[in-house]
Amino acid sequence: MKQARKNNFRRNFGDLKGMLALTRGNRLQYLWAIISVGVASLMGYATPLIVRVTVDSVIDTQPFDLPGWLVAWIEMAGGREAWRQNLWISAVILVVVALIGGLFTYFRGRYTAKASEGIAQRLRDRLYGHLQSLSYDYHVKAETGDLIQRCTSDVETIRRFLAVQVIELVRGVFMVGIAVAILLPISPKLTGISLIMVPPMFLFSLIYFVKVQQRFRRADEAEGEMSTVLQENLTGMRVVRAFGQQAYEVEKFDRYNRTNRDLYYKLMKLMGFYWGFSDYMGFLQIGISLTAGVAMTVSGEITLGSMLVFTSYSSMMLWPVRQLGRILADMGKAMVSFERLQQILTQPSEPDDGVQDEQAVRGDIVFDHVWFGYEKDKPVLRDVSFTAKAGETIAILGATGSGKSSLVHLLQRLYDYDKGEITLGGRPIRQLNRKWLRRRVGIVLQEPFLFSKTIRENIGITKRGAGEDEIIEAARIAAVHEVITSFDQGYDTPVGERGVTLSGGQKQRVAIARMLMQNAPILIFDDSLSAVDTQTDATIRAALQKRRKGTTTFIISHRINTLSEADQILVLEEGRIVQRGTHASLIKEDGLYKRIWALQEGAAAQEA
Repeated sequence: MKQARKNNFRRNFGDLKGMLALTRGNRLQYLWAIISVGVASLMGYATPLIVRVTVDSVIDTQPFDLPGWLVAWIEMAGGREAWRQNLWISAVILVVVALIGGLFTYFRGRYTAKASEGIAQRLRDRLYGHLQSLSYDYHVKAETGDLIQRCTSDVETIRRFLAVQVIELVRGVFMVGIAVAILLPISPKLTGISLIMVPPMFLFSLIYFVKVQQRFRRADEAEGEMSTVLQENLTGMRVVRAFGQQAYEVEKFDRYNRTNRDLYYKLMKLMGFYWGFSDYMGFLQIGISLTAGVAMTVSGEITLGSMLVFTSYSSMMLWPVRQLGRILADMGKAMVSFERLQQILTQPSEPDDGVQDEQAVRGDIVFDHVWFGYEKDKPVLRDVSFTAKAGETIAILGATGSGKSSLVHLLQRLYDYDKGEITLGGRPIRQLNRKWLRRRVGIVLQEPFLFSKTIRENIGITKRGAGEDEIIEAARIAAVHEVITSFDQGYDTPVGERGVTLSGGQKQRVAIARMLMQNAPILIFDDSLSAVDTQTDATIRAALQKRRKGTTTFIISHRINTLSEADQILVLEEGRIVQRGTHASLIKEDGLYKRIWALQEGAAAQEA
């Protein structure tokens, strides 16, 4: 238990240090904010002093308890009598002091807002940039909704702490320090009485900080889980409606929503208890100070003006001590959020090393006894060997889970294989730069992702600044030009989020056109012609063969017509190549290929 507390303290200290390091680049603005806080605090404490001087030394006859130069200036202006006859002077001084205090309070808000927004912007950019650099495997395993919540809600929690509570902490130190410095010379005894509730309030605030941090961590994680459910539902709305699962999804979201509500309710109850109890302690302190002040005034130990100063300062001092609970609570929340962001930022970026060998990607592709698995001791590909000559078309057939997509993932270095070797043009693929390689290996997935942009922007996204002719040419090869021109807005038609306004086949063809704009020497069709009819399928393949000669192409499909013209066909079962050859040879050989061919030929004959 003791060791756990020590580790928790170290983690909290490290998180606080890390958060404060975020202010680098905005520290001058924070310095101006601190100066503004100091001036505003001085103006706040000047008000009771002005009232004290007016009551004790102007209305009454007590000597001026002011610096000598200020007393001399008052005497030059007519002294006590002149001031007594013109009491409006005190009112004017109070108004001027209030104006100065208000002006510097504005400066404080302005500088902290500018600094905190700058920090939040840099933090979001840093997070977004780092997410782009993380491996494909990380993004496959991470929950999108939770990542969004971390990059928005958690960043906002940190921004609020740096915008408000850091300066509030400085303000509290200023206010307590200035108050003690002013009160001690007047009456050390009453100063001690006025601070009697500060230690228990401070201890209470520390306990509150620990409890809030624990509860906020659970609530924040619950909010992330709820965001994930919401994101999955909205992106999969078509599937939800297709299977009539709306009621189930509503019930599931309500379950997560109730959990989130309950955790935040417990957090709010704790905060309400703190504010109620701290209010009680604050009013108790004011009552103690007032009672002691009245008694000391009656006994002649202090003046009436001094008692008013003590009463005012007691309440003014208690506010920052009471505010300490809010500061520590927000600090606890910010630490939890910072820890959640650090879980992203400390993830290792995908290595960006390797050479850029243009000849390699235009050469033969060789898989030499390749083994690969997503988890240790659970291979997905087992001893895979084949050679794809430059410019050949390789077709891959296999049941779901046989390793087809895993094989092409290795070609893009989305994953690295465990054993064996993959070479491109004789060079091991591990020696090639990942980002560079991926720009030269074009891929179209069965469920292509389209951005919420126009068709033109979606096709041209892989080649910035592409001309109109290039976009149209790619669309023609993908057999989608006529479809696009039939729309009212043509190539400027918005496709909606994830391309929801297009059919499955239209989305696949737009994605093919987008890939063709990449002008990659290696193309991969991962079951990406499944949603188009056989005639369109044949048209696209014929156009590709005619206009993209010399391109090495991999086609994954269950449609025999799509695979039949390939130079080499590989049949995968449980991660192994169990058959290989051409269409003509494989239909004569007993196995999966022949069985699927027979089924599809029989179905075609029945339709005819």
